[in-house]
Amino acid sequence: MRSTYRVQLRPGFGFAEAAAIVDYLAELGVGALYTSPILTPTPGSSHGYDVVDPSRANPELGGETGRRALVDRLRAAGLDMVVDIVPNHMSVEVPSANAWWWDVLAHGPGSRYARYFDIESFPVLLPVLGSDEDIDKVTVDGDVLRYYDHAFPLAPGTSDAPDALAQQHYRLIDWRRAGAELNYRRFFDVTTLAGVRVEDEEVFDATHGEVLRWVGEGDVQGLRVDHPDGLADPGGYARRLAERARCWIVVEKILEPGEELPRSWPVAGTTGYDALREVCGVFVDQGAEEAFTALADSLGVPTDFDAVRAECRRLITTTSLATEVRRIASHVSDVDPAAAREAVAELMVAFPVYRSYLPEGAEYLAAAIGRVRRERPDLGQALDAVDAQVRAGGELATRLQQTSGMVVAKGTEDTTFYRYTRFAALNEVGGDPSHFGVGVAEFHAAQAEREATHPLAMTALSTHDTKRSEDVRARMAVLAELPDEFADAVRRWTERRGLPEPCLNLLAWQTLLGAWPINPDRLAAYLDKAAKEAKVRTSWTEHDEEFEETVRAWPRAVLGDPGLLAEVEAFAARIAPHGWSNSLGQKLLQLAGPGVPDVYQGTELWDLSLVDPDNRRPVDFADRADLLSKLASGWPPPIDETGAVKLHVVRTVLRLRRERPALFTGYRPVYADGQAARHVVAFERTGLIAVATRLPVALREWGDTVLPLPDGEWVDQLTDRPTDGGVAAMLADYPVALLVRA
Repeated sequence: MRSTYRVQLRPGFGFAEAAAIVDYLAELGVGALYTSPILTPTPGSSHGYDVVDPSRANPELGGETGRRALVDRLRAAGLDMVVDIVPNHMSVEVPSANAWWWDVLAHGPGSRYARYFDIESFPVLLPVLGSDEDIDKVTVDGDVLRYYDHAFPLAPGTSDAPDALAQQHYRLIDWRRAGAELNYRRFFDVTTLAGVRVEDEEVFDATHGEVLRWVGEGDVQGLRVDHPDGLADPGGYARRLAERARCWIVVEKILEPGEELPRSWPVAGTTGYDALREVCGVFVDQGAEEAFTALADSLGVPTDFDAVRAECRRLITTTSLATEVRRIASHVSDVDPAAAREAVAELMVAFPVYRSYLPEGAEYLAAAIGRVRRERPDLGQALDAVDAQVRAGGELATRLQQTSGMVVAKGTEDTTFYRYTRFAALNEVGGDPSHFGVGVAEFHAAQAEREATHPLAMTALSTHDTKRSEDVRARMAVLAELPDEFADAVRRWTERRGLPEPCLNLLAWQTLLGAWPINPDRLAAYLDKAAKEAKVRTSWTEHDEEFEETVRAWPRAVLGDPGLLAEVEAFAARIAPHGWSNSLGQKLLQLAGPGVPDVYQGTELWDLSLVDPDNRRPVDFADRADLLSKLASGWPPPIDETGAVKLHVVRTVLRLRRERPALFTGYRPVYADGQAARHVVAFERTGLIAVATRLPVALREWGDTVLPLPDGEWVDQLTDRPTDGGVAAMLADYPVALLVRA
């Protein structure tokens, strides 16, 4: 696998539309088309992660005929295909669309599919009612129960029974009760996605048969595994999948800084959030941390990351994931149930990584237990019982490991990252906002480690799950070079038009500059989601309508204030060129560095998208194809608003990866000498050197800065100019260079 290009398939952009851009991708130099899930999802799904039928290709994308036509087009162009798969869960939002779930509801534990789903007990609780009193609105209609647009099967022979509801293998309950009472495993706190037991070989075969057929017939050359941390035995799953598929496999595994993928997993690596943290972080000025902390403190934004994270994780254990904590605690024997629940919850709070994979990762469990012992000695007896039973293996150990990742993800990514808004460029999946940027030496060490251990792991800068695109982060990184000016502006703007919740207020000003220009509707939608994820003044389940209206009105108020708008425009105009420099540097380091680089749809030009669904907007491929044709004619693109220069960098590196793959092996840091040496980050592969500018605001001139080059004649592939290592001449046109020995 050389490189991938991720597309988000959906009704309206299906197999035929993907086939129509294959020639463009081939011209760009892409190695493989990498798609969102393509098995049949809930009708109308816009993302495909809500599969209801794993036995056939999504008919709304073009079905099997469309899939095969796409494969034929890819083969003709010499491109591979990588498919995203979802082993952890299936959608049960529309029961009639999922034949397996429908059968379970109709026949209960007697259904042949009851073992397919991770159901704790019957009757299954279905949280669909507006309130428990709404049970009076449920009616019998032939052989189904109806509640507004919802339909559920009746157990055979119960349609005429006076107590039909009581005779079903499920109970309809108030949706608010799900967090504390649900009795089936789900995807995080999404009740419409029910956990599947792929550790059972029959279930594995039923859910993977069609995808494995595609692989076996040569239609698919790679698999991306969604959310392996939700599985009972991720390592066992990886080994079974690798044995059956025998293709390139990467897993969506979030690694905390310093954490390694379990060595026993026979996969190429992760989907690249670890690389994202390293590559983006090296463009952040670490010296700005004190100034950003002072700004946050002055605005009332919390700056103790560990304290905020613990508070947010604890909130999750007592609200949206309380039922999972209860379920684990129910397996702890000989301990007061309340103490068992609290001990389990505190372990979730203290976990240093997403989850362990016992016996691998036992040190992480030990660290969490040790921390709880120190901080909560009153839980000693309950903690001893949990520790002993986890080490013995079995149900409790499995549930604890499955749930820790859920608590970490919901508590950190989806709550803390919206409260701890000191410097939002660092608040990314797989990131550590308390670690202010990445030093050059740390960056090089991480790349060398990847080349040594997982040279075919995926690397990414933007994905469908990132909180903001790579170019937004690149521009926000510029703020770290202007901390005092940014702080003065934010204090001034806040006094004039500040939001009444400090965390959201600081996030809003950073977002406005990072994504500028942005229309008020997009910004309002983002801030509404951010406010609800933060769960400070409002949330998805407990709404503060007055506050939400204030948030929705804020973008128009700011953009409608001529004096404030002029200041924002001027600040954005000042940082934009430096943001472009950072963007090009990030992209070059990712594409030329160790691993298999992924380009997320549309990001070959400037892309200032925010969190989903904003980052799933349609892409103008016709515009990109036109610019690509100009580049093919030899046009040297300027650095301007079009983003053509980024396309030039992407095209140059990807085509070189395709035509001369031997260049992209090995790894050695290269350090510049001279007055501006700290502004260079560079590395050598095998006959190739990538050079990028960092901290561009403080760069006055290159002067005598030189990059020591190995013997030979080196030519920059972006300008076709030879270089002797003098950085001023090398980076005269662009802030990046890709040198190849002639």
